[in-house]
Amino acid sequence: MKQFLFVFLGGGLGSMVRFGVSLLIQQFGKPVFPIATLTANFLSCIVLGLAAGIWSKQLLNFPYLNIMLIVGFCGGFSTFSTFSLESLALLRDGNYYLFALNILLSLILCISVLWILK
Repeated sequence: MKQFLFVFLGGGLGSMVRFGVSLLIQQFGKPVFPIATLTANFLSCIVLGLAAGIWSKQLLNFPYLNIMLIVGFCGGFSTFSTFSLESLALLRDGNYYLFALNILLSLILCISVLWILK
């Protein structure tokens, strides 16, 4: 039962940070490209890479912190569903280049940072 509480806390914190990233980016106007989602997913992959790679030995001593950070925080911070919805909107609006760019950048940046950190 304790695990669920830590996932809940981490997920809430991750969701709040994701919302904060969106608000911060919206201050510069509404972008045509879904940069807020890309930024949130990329930053979440950095945290995930650090937790699963560089910090993994230290986090073994703190299993609840590990699950809060990896499952909760990164799960709440990253957003595949929003990425999918925004990609579909670009495709439906005929923004084929932005659609392809969004998918390629998301995959390349996120997988690359995980590769480097893990």
